[in-house]
Amino acid sequence: MTQHVDVVVVGGGQAGLAAGYHLRRQGLDFAVLDADPAPGGSWQHMWDSLHLFSPPEHSSLPGRLMPVQPGETYAGHVVDYLSDYEKRYDLPVQHGTRVDAVRRDGDSLVVEADTGTWRARAVISATGRWSRPFLPAVPGRSVFTGRQLHTVNYRCPADFADQRVIVVGGGNSGAQIAADLALDGNVDVTWVTQRPPRFLADDIDGRALFDVANARRRALEDGRSDTGGVASLGDIVAVPPVRAARDAGLLYAKPMFARLTADGVRWVDGSQSGADAVIWCTGFRPALAHLVPLNLRGPRGHIPSDSTRALSEPRLHLLGYGDWTGPASATLIGVGRPARDAAREIAQLR
Repeated sequence: MTQHVDVVVVGGGQAGLAAGYHLRRQGLDFAVLDADPAPGGSWQHMWDSLHLFSPPEHSSLPGRLMPVQPGETYAGHVVDYLSDYEKRYDLPVQHGTRVDAVRRDGDSLVVEADTGTWRARAVISATGRWSRPFLPAVPGRSVFTGRQLHTVNYRCPADFADQRVIVVGGGNSGAQIAADLALDGNVDVTWVTQRPPRFLADDIDGRALFDVANARRRALEDGRSDTGGVASLGDIVAVPPVRAARDAGLLYAKPMFARLTADGVRWVDGSQSGADAVIWCTGFRPALAHLVPLNLRGPRGHIPSDSTRALSEPRLHLLGYGDWTGPASATLIGVGRPARDAAREIAQLR
């Protein structure tokens, strides 16, 4: 049986919940379809020591401040917050529902899921990137006999006790995981990056980054010069564990190796090092496979859009994938504004 609603939101993480909040304020009938069996979005799959970039009160979705907790804030606190948010606003999230395809059918979009079919006037895709990790085509990757895993598979240093581990990646994930392993003291960790790591100033956190992203948006909207945004400041937020490892001399990066070998890596100068595991902190791609039937794919896997609205399909909005779907829209604090704008545009389709 096909169910009829005004809007289907695909994905029940932070972007999907923000969309639900604003859709309800617009008086729209909607369903949120989420593949995860429990609330919390991608946060429930992250490593144990993942540290928030900002204080809780500056990491909030619209309408509900994240409660402050004693000490440092980790991913588990965000899972609790998102679970409470979903219940507080009685958002119609159907967990354990995987969306396979979105198709056009006359004046509707048809959403096909493993639990049934929905027909809607509009769709908000908010599936994020966590489910689509990127692994670079590094020479020798297929011959390495040790363990290879991505950021999505990392949990804690205890899994690598007394092992030689190479962490690849010069962003926040690479720095935090390398610091986590180094501070443990029971792992021989080597951190490698394509270019020298760029740490932001120690007093810069998510609040400042959000302000910088918005300043760039305003400049571009006003026709002024591009300020460069967050990318102009650096790549790595110096959260407390990263600062501690860096200041203790435990967090320093080597240039990228030339290739993997059967039992380790070969460096550019020809020398070799053994390794038991490689952790690829090499980013993600947008999880957009469910939108393939719409034939909207553009450069770099992105769908050309005007903020959240797909240019070739105005009934489709994309939320939370990065700056191309709204400044800082992949962050807790940043997703509220584009979610609000998307809900308003959809309400005007009536």
